[in-house]
Order: sequence, then structure tokens, then C-alpha cells
Amino acid sequence: MSDNALYDAFFALHHGLPRQGPGSDATTRRLLSLATLAGPLPERPRVLDLGCGPGRSALLLAGDTGAEVTAVDLHEPFLAELRRAADARGLGDAVRTVAADMGRLPFPDGSFDLVWAESSAYAIGFDRALRSWRRLLAPHAPGSGGGTLVLTECEWTTDSPSREARAFWDRHYALRTTAANTAAAVAAGYHVIGTHRQPESDWDEYYGPLGARAAAADPAAPGMAEALAATRAEIAVRREHGSEYGYTGYVLRPADPRWRTRPETGADLPAVRALTTAAFGREAEARLVDALREDASAWLPELSYVAEAPDGTVAAYALITRCRVGDEPAAALAPVAVAPGYQRQGAGQAVVRAVLDAARLAGERLVLVLGHPEYYPRFGFTPASRFGIRPSFDVPDDAMMALDLDGSGKVPLGTIHYPRAFGV
Repeated sequence: MSDNALYDAFFALHHGLPRQGPGSDATTRRLLSLATLAGPLPERPRVLDLGCGPGRSALLLAGDTGAEVTAVDLHEPFLAELRRAADARGLGDAVRTVAADMGRLPFPDGSFDLVWAESSAYAIGFDRALRSWRRLLAPHAPGSGGGTLVLTECEWTTDSPSREARAFWDRHYALRTTAANTAAAVAAGYHVIGTHRQPESDWDEYYGPLGARAAAADPAAPGMAEALAATRAEIAVRREHGSEYGYTGYVLRPADPRWRTRPETGADLPAVRALTTAAFGREAEARLVDALREDASAWLPELSYVAEAPDGTVAAYALITRCRVGDEPAAALAPVAVAPGYQRQGAGQAVVRAVLDAARLAGERLVLVLGHPEYYPRFGFTPASRFGIRPSFDVPDDAMMALDLDGSGKVPLGTIHYPRAFGV
């Protein structure tokens, strides 16, 4: 049997299916909402959909955002299917198709406000996607945070996958954990704007129609017997080991190059103390930081972060310390301080994003903040009450916020207990 016969059989199984990988319109819209957390998209955003297949996501992005979508795939019949669907929906002028290799894209640097890749980055690998697609994102500019990368990746959802599941995936694509993929994104120079663990229903939307197509296929067609065997094996592994792996969506934005962020050092302490006093116009927050440093049960040394101004001075500071929700460990973001001369210039956002990334890498699941309800949602915070989390004191509901760092929904519930230094 020739490779061409297997290739043709594989695509014969997939042509006309609603999806070419696990997903749903709800997941696409959820990822899109996360992409707008850090700021609204332009009025007519430039979107690049990579590995678009027949274009389910491309059509939704064009329809929902008014975007100019450039849809890329190597398989011309999928692109033809997308063009027909775009014309039928009145989106023919909004969607442009390009036959190209995702690893060798013909577009200039800074061409897109949003680069999108659902169930396709695996074709070149997660790390290569992070490296090679970053140049395509619109750069940071005054009043704009730059472009955003959205991609989904299949990964282990357990620290100890079964031998059978590992044997299957090791033959096809080496899976990593959310923590490992997050670390790769941060190492590649991105901040994690948000993550979304795709639900089991996203797999049903893919495997349901694919399984029905496989059941009706003619195994005598050239290459079809092997294509059917591979498809049925894949579906069987999901049925038997689906709790061990899944797709996670990552919404990433390159770090703002104006601000170098890093963990504080001992040499930074006087500057942090002076900055915090100046930012709040009083010494209470600086004394709070000093008291937290002395509390071994609260202090997390790797989660005390500064942002440097271009001249190397400390421009902003953010601290995360240990607290508890019920009997479970959690983390509290406070204080966040920006030197008066650098306020409203992005230094605060830079240091908050950096310390939240560090919390993700440290394995924290939940971060809480009591703060301005018009500021912190840009980092993904939502009212803590939606998680069943509440403070032990009266506070407006929208000011007490929580962030589920890995998007899994597996966060502790109950009453927040702050370190003694907070005095609550």
C-alpha cells in the first residue's frame, strides 16, 4: 500500500465532518473571551488561523469579531470547503485562504493581532509553535498590549498516566503536563493570560461524527483498512483512558519589553520599601510587606517580584503570600505598588503578570485579591463568590476576586484565612 493511499483514506474519513479535532463553538468563544481580558481587540482585528481545516473556528472568529481572517492549511480540499462555507455565510470578503506550511509561513513580522491554532500546533510541536509564531504578533505600542497567541495542546491531566495510555501517545506525540507547557511558554517570553481545560463534550463533538463515519466506511477501499484501524484505536484509547489526558487552551501574550521583571533580591528591599510607601502615600503597606517577610508560614520567596524601569531602578512591585481557603492552601496577591513616576504606563500590569506566571510555575492553584473590580479582571480574576469562596469580613462582592490558575476548576472552597499580618 502506498503512503498516498493511506493519506487519501485518512482524509476521506475526515472530509465533511464538523470538526477535525476536539473542540466546540463554546470553547472557541471561551478562548476568545480570554484573549480580550488584557484589552479589547481592534475594531477589525487581523486574525491568522493556523491549521484551519475546513474552517469552523475561522468562520466563528470572522462572524463574531468582524475580523479579517487569514486561514492557513496544507490540504487544499479543506480550504475549498472553507471558501464555500464563507461565501454561503456572507463572509467571503472576510476570510482569505492560504495553502502554506505552519512551520514556514510567508507573512511579515507583526502582521496579526491574533494568531489562532486549535488542535493544530502538534503538527510542528508546541515549543516550535511558540518560537516561530511569536514574530507574527503585532508589537507592543502605546495604548496597545500587542498581539495574542491562542493555541490548544493535548497534555497529561495526571502525574502518573497508565502504561497503556503512555505507550499509545509515545508512538504519536509526546505529551507533557500543564505545568511543563506553562513553563515552556514563559521560557519562550510569553505571559499566560489564561488557560481553559476543554470539557469531555469537546471530544464527543469530534469522535461522535468520526466514529459514525468510520462505521460506514468501506474497508476495501485503498488504504482504508489501515486508516480505520488507526482511527478506532485512537477512539478506544480515549474511551478507556480519557481521564488521563485532554486538551488545554492557552492564551498567551509576549512580555512587554519595556519592563524587565524578576524575583526580588536582598538588594531590592530598601527600594521596595520606598516604592510601596510612595505608591500608597503611607507606610502601612510597606510595614505589611516587612511583617510578611518575617512570617515563615506566609512568605513565598519566589513570589516577591519587581519590574525594572529602563534605567534599572525598581518601578513596580507585586507580592503573593500564602493564605488558606478552608483548610487548603491558597495564595493572596497583595500589595501591588507602582512608583508614582511610572503609573499608568504598563509597569504594574507587567509585574502582576510576571508574579502570576511564577505562581503557576510554583504549582499554585488559586490566587485571591481584594482590589479594584475594574482593574484585576484583565488578569482573569472573577468574583470569589462564584467559586464558593468568601472572606471572613464584609467587603463588596465584586472586590473580593479569585483566579483559577490552571483553568481546571479544582480549587478549594470556603472561608479565606489571611496571614496574621493582614490584621483580618
